[in-house]
Amino acid sequence: MYYKYIVVGAGLAGLTIAERIASELKEKVLIIEKRNHIGGNVYDSYNEDGILIHNYGPHIFHTNDREVYQYLSKFTPWNDFWHRVLTYVDGNLVPMPITVETINKLYNLNLSCDEVEDFLKEKAVSLDEIKTSKDVALSKVGLDIYEKIFETYTRKQWGIDPGEIDTSVISRIPIRLNRDTRYFNDRYQGMPKYGFTRMCEKMVSNPNIKILLNTDYKEVIKDLTYDKLIYTGPTDYFYDYKYGKMEYRSIDFVFETFNKEEYQSAPVVNYPNDYDFTRITEFKKLTWQEHKNTTILKEYPCSDGEPYYPFPTKDCKEQFSLYQAEMDKETNVLFVGRLAEYRYYNMDAVVRRALDIFHGGLNG
Repeated sequence: MYYKYIVVGAGLAGLTIAERIASELKEKVLIIEKRNHIGGNVYDSYNEDGILIHNYGPHIFHTNDREVYQYLSKFTPWNDFWHRVLTYVDGNLVPMPITVETINKLYNLNLSCDEVEDFLKEKAVSLDEIKTSKDVALSKVGLDIYEKIFETYTRKQWGIDPGEIDTSVISRIPIRLNRDTRYFNDRYQGMPKYGFTRMCEKMVSNPNIKILLNTDYKEVIKDLTYDKLIYTGPTDYFYDYKYGKMEYRSIDFVFETFNKEEYQSAPVVNYPNDYDFTRITEFKKLTWQEHKNTTILKEYPCSDGEPYYPFPTKDCKEQFSLYQAEMDKETNVLFVGRLAEYRYYNMDAVVRRALDIFHGGLNG
């Protein structure tokens, strides 16, 4: 069977490109997905108690990219949700990321914004070179805050010392010299009013899009012909692990439902030092759903399982560069997304990357 375009993977990257092909180019496109649902890791569903959960951990849309926001807004209205996170440190809940409020609660102080700036400058460790995530934290907040908030959390999340991890990890966590306790300060923030899955379903409602679920693309690709393959899965799998299996960090998700309306005071509470899990999410505080019960999610990072996070170390980057050289030789395959490009993307960046690939590689 012939399709001009075949997309491997029904996450946001694959859905965005497929939607553009079907709507803009008016071409038929086949999506092949190994899971039993579309949406990738943003997939959400109602559990047996009737509570809307995020099956692969909490996802909050935020961006400064107006085009990406307008694009996704074609498929969903938004709840104007402003994400707030608390971190459990020394028996207290303090705002995360680090703000003036965080420092004051952490040290029982009453500093102004200017005074907090001076406070952090005094705490900061002077380093000749910033090579790792540990270096980033030490240079910004000093040893004590690094140990209280970052060190053990990072060890739990990645399973290795922060001194071995690329600077990109902790650099994603903002430090603000103001009282803004929102986790993100992007211009556009929100949650799809009817959930991410409903949004994704609208993205692929075009009759030009055909979807094959529960299917490993390698099982059927030999029976298909195509002009262009858009691949969003793990690149090491695409090349049959020619240069070895890439390392990923996975998560063991443990859901619990309680017969009460509220479990915690924030949508997400981080636990950097206590317990084996890294954080607890209470979904009703994300989705604004009204229900007499509430469902929470505890996340236990692990090495085995679904590949969620590309491993941010020098050795892994060097290993992937071997695959990148193979990718660069392809003439009718485009690689897009977190797994295919072995890099961390937020939701908006995935959509932006997919739109750029479409305009540059398919519609250029």
